[in-house]
Amino acid sequence: MEISQRIAAIRDTFNLNNFSLSKRIGVTGTTVDSIINGRPQPDGSRKRTKPGYDVLTAIINEFDINPEYLFGKSEVMLKSDTTQIQTYSGVPQVVAVNPTGNENVIYVPIQARAGYLNGYGDANYIEQLPSFHMPHLNNGTYRCFEVQGNSMVRTFFDGDLVFGKYVENLHDIKDGRVYVIVSKNDGIVLKRVINRIEQRGKLILKSDNKTGNYPTYTINAEEIMEVWYVTMFASKQMPEPVDVYDRLHDLESKVVELEQQIGGYN
Repeated sequence: MEISQRIAAIRDTFNLNNFSLSKRIGVTGTTVDSIINGRPQPDGSRKRTKPGYDVLTAIINEFDINPEYLFGKSEVMLKSDTTQIQTYSGVPQVVAVNPTGNENVIYVPIQARAGYLNGYGDANYIEQLPSFHMPHLNNGTYRCFEVQGNSMVRTFFDGDLVFGKYVENLHDIKDGRVYVIVSKNDGIVLKRVINRIEQRGKLILKSDNKTGNYPTYTINAEEIMEVWYVTMFASKQMPEPVDVYDRLHDLESKVVELEQQIGGYN
């Protein structure tokens, strides 16, 4: 549905016509008619006028409309019908503790990702995941996630393991650092993050892979269930020699050969 159709649906929901709707939101009947039905054109067609900010704000406030409905991001028209926005929890819902009382690192492999989205707050589910203790990971709760895909190639590769510390407050997220974000809509993602929670209520998620196949996008604060700050990682990928080292090795080889040749003449 276009925005003009959604405004018409609001009008019909409240048993109004274009004129009575215009009175309720403080504009002329012609304005509402041009938005919903369009202005007549010389060729006989009608061209709809896009509603301005003032008109949209008046509609939202007068009828308690869910803004997401007007912009086509939700089918719930009224704010009163929207579900309560979740607030981010300052502590993990479930932790694993070893017999000595120290927290274990819970391992979330790729095949467990789908289950983790539904079971991250379920103690029985978490107990089924592998866990282990790492003495140098303390002063916080940690998870180990297996990397899936190539969106962070240059930094992390498919199958790498990243160790994340639970972030207690979304405002503590630092720009340019790498985090594991857990959300209902996007699942478990590993991204470099720009924090715009305070200004816009969003995080900006970026990929290190610069092929153009992984665009930057945003996620709303109310969608976020868990955030883990990546503090270390383990990789099966051994780095290739840097080109400068190749040149140095080549130069060293030539020097050795030259020394041997000179030695042969003595």
